[in-house]
Amino acid sequence: MHTLAKLPVTIVTGFLGAGKTTLLRHLLSHAGGRRIAVIVNEFGELGIDGAILKQCSIGCSEEEAEGRIFELANGCLCCTVQEEFFPVMRELVARRGELDHILIETSGLALPKPLVQAFNWPEIRTACTVDAVITVVDSPAVAAGTFAAFPEQVDAQRQQDPNLDHESPLHELFADQLASADLVLLNKTDLLDAAALAAVHAEVAEELPPAVKVVEAQGGELPLEVLLGLNCETELHIDSRRTHHDEEDEDHDHDEFDAFDVVLPEAEEARLLAALKEAVAKHSILRVKGFAAIPGKAMRLLVQGVGQRFDRHFDRAWGADEARQTRLVLIGQDLDRAAIEAELKAALA
Repeated sequence: MHTLAKLPVTIVTGFLGAGKTTLLRHLLSHAGGRRIAVIVNEFGELGIDGAILKQCSIGCSEEEAEGRIFELANGCLCCTVQEEFFPVMRELVARRGELDHILIETSGLALPKPLVQAFNWPEIRTACTVDAVITVVDSPAVAAGTFAAFPEQVDAQRQQDPNLDHESPLHELFADQLASADLVLLNKTDLLDAAALAAVHAEVAEELPPAVKVVEAQGGELPLEVLLGLNCETELHIDSRRTHHDEEDEDHDHDEFDAFDVVLPEAEEARLLAALKEAVAKHSILRVKGFAAIPGKAMRLLVQGVGQRFDRHFDRAWGADEARQTRLVLIGQDLDRAAIEAELKAALA
């Protein structure tokens, strides 16, 4: 009986809105016959990112897609490895003869290092190896000096914390995502001129070991040969990579962030977007994502917002047994859920 080779695992990390889900969609739609399992680490109470991924044209039926996408729904992966990550990985290990690769998308606030360290656990170490940690960087945000796409909230966070000097927790998280990377993907490079892009390269290079490659992309579209099969065995040397959070326990900086979902009635698209933009301006809302019901439209509207920028398109028809309602996840800091829900409902009434 031959021994099964270790199952390669690619970990995709990066801030909210950097383009992790888009990269996974690209990987799945260009799988070229590879049998890929996906662990989506949702930050929020709705499986929104998972629902988006399940719409991918990955050449299989919906039933098969359900079987190969695992959503972890309570908090960030590095905090829940014992609770959820381990049993999911054990299930995948048991089925590894049916699989060629595993993709894991961390939440935008997760630290990759503790997740990579989990691959040294005996039950996982013998069956899996970390092929690579890919860190997706929002190039325009780095060029703007904010690292993620929400400068006002970063400044507010910096001012509220008397222990911070010039560095914000987001900068430390950004540095830690780079410190754990085997490949850095500078995304949205088409939005920058040559000088700004050169500055981003320089900024990122300061945080990286010399051996780590940096590639540019628009929309996460790169050949699979660049992204998979890197054979880095990251778990074997992750302990030598120093990060800002090495001395901390599980109480990470990012537990200031919270998320909740809100259910709203049908509303005209322009009115809904105006209400959401007003809520983002008034509260420390970093991200909005979900589905909306628009009067007179047979299709549901997929909505994704980062700061004041909202992308939306009609993704599919409402099911006959589905309630026509708007369901959105709001992610941010120190959010007053009751006030935000009341304001949105009043604006749409």
